[in-house]
Amino acid sequence: MSTRKVETVVFLSLVLDLFAFTIPLPLFPRLIEWYTKRESSDTHGFLSQTLGAVSTLRGVFYNPPENSQKWDVVLLGGLMGSLFSTLQFLVSPYIGGLSDRHGRKKILLLTMVGNLLSAIVWIQSTTFASFMLSRAIGGASEGNVQLAIAILSDVTTPANRARALSHVGIAFAICFCIGPPIGAYFASRPVPPTFAGRQLDLNIYATPAIITLILLTVECVFLIVALPETRGKGVKVDAGKHTNGEAQVNGKATATTTPPRVADVPTRLAILRSLRRLHLLFLGLFSGVEFTLTFLTFDLLDWDNKQNGALIGFIGIISALLQGGYVRKAIPKVGEGKMARRGVQSCTVALVLLAILPKLVAHQRPSAILVLRLAAVCLAFTSATVVNSLTAFASLQCDDAGVDSVTGKPLEEHPELAKGKALGAFRSSGQLGRAIGPLLACAMYWTIGPSTTYAVAGFAMLTLSMKMAKISRTQSR
Repeated sequence: MSTRKVETVVFLSLVLDLFAFTIPLPLFPRLIEWYTKRESSDTHGFLSQTLGAVSTLRGVFYNPPENSQKWDVVLLGGLMGSLFSTLQFLVSPYIGGLSDRHGRKKILLLTMVGNLLSAIVWIQSTTFASFMLSRAIGGASEGNVQLAIAILSDVTTPANRARALSHVGIAFAICFCIGPPIGAYFASRPVPPTFAGRQLDLNIYATPAIITLILLTVECVFLIVALPETRGKGVKVDAGKHTNGEAQVNGKATATTTPPRVADVPTRLAILRSLRRLHLLFLGLFSGVEFTLTFLTFDLLDWDNKQNGALIGFIGIISALLQGGYVRKAIPKVGEGKMARRGVQSCTVALVLLAILPKLVAHQRPSAILVLRLAAVCLAFTSATVVNSLTAFASLQCDDAGVDSVTGKPLEEHPELAKGKALGAFRSSGQLGRAIGPLLACAMYWTIGPSTTYAVAGFAMLTLSMKMAKISRTQSR
């Protein structure tokens, strides 16, 4: 199978997977309210104990004049997201390492079993504890994104890897535009007759959960049928030739070669460590901005779910257009490090705009809306560039587990530079940032207010941009 066909298979599987992942996102607050009504009489139940702990934590930082329970529900939704990211932080290196030893396809299908089980538990989760079990199973088994990155790294050369990896970001942008609205739409639809007729006790949002299960089942069958094994079969290396082009997969694509490594092993390991730190720090800051953005619009502009959804959709559409029309073409010319730094600088501008927004709302509301739109464009550019560029940079430091076309022997890999393990550790660092960032941002938002919170975050992002000056000058390949 040619490289382009593998890219297409990976992209389509990502769309199915991320579509299923994004469907429940807008339902978390309503789900918690539903569970609260069902379990309010059980003061010693799991939900009551959890909400009590959340209320205590929130009270340390912020005591709203009214609707304190609503804020507790929002914070609990953030904690649910942090649970998923924390589990991903723990398991990502192991999933990557297993794929190095046993093959990408086999481990990917194994993680799909966990995703399917998570959806099945969600359909029947009539208690908050069972729903959290569903989220925990999903967080511990989700491996599609990191293994997709490893697969694309297997079948591409350094010259075209960033372009191929942009498919991951495009899939994210598309699904975050369409997944939440579809989840919200089907949340009000009745359960299909096939399930309703069996008199089962189902989750209030069983219909979106069933759609998620169907999408994951289709993805699983599609991967079984269409995805080849790429581990150790991706790049054929011809001694003495340095050309750019597409890699061979299972020996069936156009013959290409991989340029020799510029950096030695210790240098590449040092670059990977730097990239993991940058990934952690950036996503810690950026995920906090993402999570508190809807707080800001609700708190200052009194926006409803539809308006917030439109804002998030606007960011997703701009991000997808940038990735497809600009980033994938510009990275080979600009370089992964410089592109990532540009995205961080754009986020700094967005944070400055958000910091001045509260000052404008009271007396210049139209200007405030314009500033918010400009900040959204800057965040879209950041979303389109930073993580994709850092991921491509990290993958270029890994060893290529190919076969020497002259000797026919497998190319030797350094154990810490095997793609699955190295990229799993890289993703793990980012997931730790996603787990911590929203909690810290919420604490700051409630303690010192939005203007100071975004100003501090903007200064931190500017500092991060300055620290990226060295890595932006580093040869990625």
